[in-house]
Amino acid sequence: MPAVSADTTALPRLRPVDPASRPRRVAEVIDAITAVEGAGFMVRRPFRDMRVTDPFLLLDHLGAVEYGPGEATGAPDHPHRGFETVTYIMDGAIQHRDSMGGGGLISDGATQWMTAGAGIVHSEMPPDSLVRSGGLFHGTQLWVNLPRDAKWSTPKYQDIEPGLVRLLASPDAGVLVRLIAGTLDGFEGPGATHTPITYAHASLAAGARLQTAWRTDFNALVYVLAGSGSVGDEQTPIHEGQLAVFGAGDHITVSASETQPAGTSTLEVLLLGGRPIREPIAHYGPFVMNTREEIIQAIEDYQQGRMGSIPAVHAPLS
Repeated sequence: MPAVSADTTALPRLRPVDPASRPRRVAEVIDAITAVEGAGFMVRRPFRDMRVTDPFLLLDHLGAVEYGPGEATGAPDHPHRGFETVTYIMDGAIQHRDSMGGGGLISDGATQWMTAGAGIVHSEMPPDSLVRSGGLFHGTQLWVNLPRDAKWSTPKYQDIEPGLVRLLASPDAGVLVRLIAGTLDGFEGPGATHTPITYAHASLAAGARLQTAWRTDFNALVYVLAGSGSVGDEQTPIHEGQLAVFGAGDHITVSASETQPAGTSTLEVLLLGGRPIREPIAHYGPFVMNTREEIIQAIEDYQQGRMGSIPAVHAPLS
């Protein structure tokens, strides 16, 4: 996994949790379902109830998969409106193109933060080299809702290259944390967000524990990308493809098993949390708005070409 790595002994350390801190207990552990997306690639999808995950709408876990020559597929031209897509690639690469004239390669620890806002058409396809030769691919895409007053904002991007990610270590240096956006224990990641959130990827060595302060106004979610371990001070077991939902409190705990499954030596997890928006949600496929009327308008705008096309041909939104 060539997502950004570093010598944890040389990194800034998260502080030990205050002994008076209240632990967040695990409310539930959810198994991801498998779905087919785009031109036929498989994803694992752990989110069920937007009221629980608010402001996060969807998390797709892509891979890890070893493609043979000619097997890699992607998501051809499709629209979005009303939220942000956060594409994080740990292995392999995705080629992005869009109706704003943007494009680029997202690979090996890079993140693209796309604010769809008022509407955009884009594609996410494997580069020709991956299609021709095959290879390892592993990534995630997170959908972050936008509040009502930001849903009609102009689309924009943040390209978070691997070297920009904030690297941190646990107090004993047994855990590497890549802070992509938001804050964690006073440290700040490079991603700028409309809604306050925390988004990080942590690698826990076998037997290591991550215990960190967590904002009390945020929900708290941990998704396992690879490996096995436990969550919460009560040590609820968890493994690859499962999502832990925490209750209220001041800190979260994640621990890696002493022995990891074949194919990985570490427990790899996403740490997710945010301040719930608590606004009405109307959603239909790639559109997430506040009312049914806005969804109908989004469909009409897309069908009439008002969100543009690839190659970029700009049409004003009415």
